Amino acid sequence: GIVLELLKEAMVSKLGDTKGFLIDGYPQELKDAEEFESKAGEPKLVLCLDCSAETMSSRLLMRSQSTQNSENTETTEERIESYCQVSNALMAYYESKTQLCKVDAEGTQEDVFLEICKTIDSFLK
Repeated sequence: GIVLELLKEAMVSKLGDTKGFLIDGYPQELKDAEEFESKAGEPKLVLCLDCSAETMSSRLLMRSQSTQNSENTETTEERIESYCQVSNALMAYYESKTQLCKVDAEGTQEDVFLEICKTIDSFLK
């Protein structure tokens, strides 16, 4: 509830100054999506960065090496499995509303960023 209220306040304060908002990592669960829609409105577009579990795993392991996080392969696989279980319902929800756009996230950071930009640009036209 607190995250949603903070998002709503930030969005309302900028309503006249922007074409839209990019919210990263929220909602994470179906109940959060439903609550967001009831309090802030329906999103016009939902981006899903689509990549394999192997790609997720290697990126998480690289990230944990660059920080002093002691995450290992087993912990990473558990996180990915949990994420997929929760996000599948969320993706199906937005897909049924035709708001979901999957972006190929198998490439480099630069490639993925360019794909996101293209997707948003084509949506805004």
